[in-house]
Amino acid sequence: MANDGAGARMKRKVYEKELEKLQVELCHLQEWTRTTGARVIVVFEGRDAAGKGGTIKAITEKVSPRVFRVTALPAPSDREKSQLFMQRYMEHFPAAGEIVIFDRSWYNRAGVEYVMGFCSKDQHQRFLSLCPEIERYIVDGGIILIKLWLEVGMDEQERRFKARIDDPLRQWKLSPMDLESYRRWYDYSQARDLMLKATNSEHAPWSLVRSDDKRRARLNCIAHLLKSIPYKRIKKDKVKLPKRSAKGRYDDQAVLKGVNFVEERY
Repeated sequence: MANDGAGARMKRKVYEKELEKLQVELCHLQEWTRTTGARVIVVFEGRDAAGKGGTIKAITEKVSPRVFRVTALPAPSDREKSQLFMQRYMEHFPAAGEIVIFDRSWYNRAGVEYVMGFCSKDQHQRFLSLCPEIERYIVDGGIILIKLWLEVGMDEQERRFKARIDDPLRQWKLSPMDLESYRRWYDYSQARDLMLKATNSEHAPWSLVRSDDKRRARLNCIAHLLKSIPYKRIKKDKVKLPKRSAKGRYDDQAVLKGVNFVEERY
């Protein structure tokens, strides 16, 4: 792959060229998944403004949402709080022929819930102890589990937060929780360290991606995803359009005269 200088931001043209190649491979992965009935979970974690959303969009924009399902759960309801902690996440686990992408996951307990005091220290410790066992159960059940942590630097996170403040198209991304996570940088760093130490197992390892350069991070994530799944290109017969039937032929545009169409402003 072309490199435009060590430490330099990747140029848009280079990025788009490489992204197109990877997205073609994602389409091949999709066909393999659908054909073989494979089940895949991809977990995206990282600090606020680390680039998770943009990376997930790059993965999913050229594939079917019926195969690549994105799950981004809101805060738990009172009913969900009374359930087993993993229960609401397992409801979204893949069936045959599906790849489920978690935009944040059960690791909320190791991050935001722990730092913000939404769970007790005992609940946090219990999660760290049991999580490798639960993930062993997932993997032993035949699901491919890929865990990605996007690591953004302090200065770059600040730059992105400031950009959100000034951009009306991105202000919705800036929540009170985001501001608090910005203030508690080192609390989140310590929570990350505890999580990685306890849950970086042989059967479900973490893979870290530096994301100060969003374009490089997206490409690196997709390349890692493709490398982590033993997919093969599925040979298919070339599609040919059938001949249109002329049976019942009539002027099907003339009957639309007088029907209300949207005003053509462009």
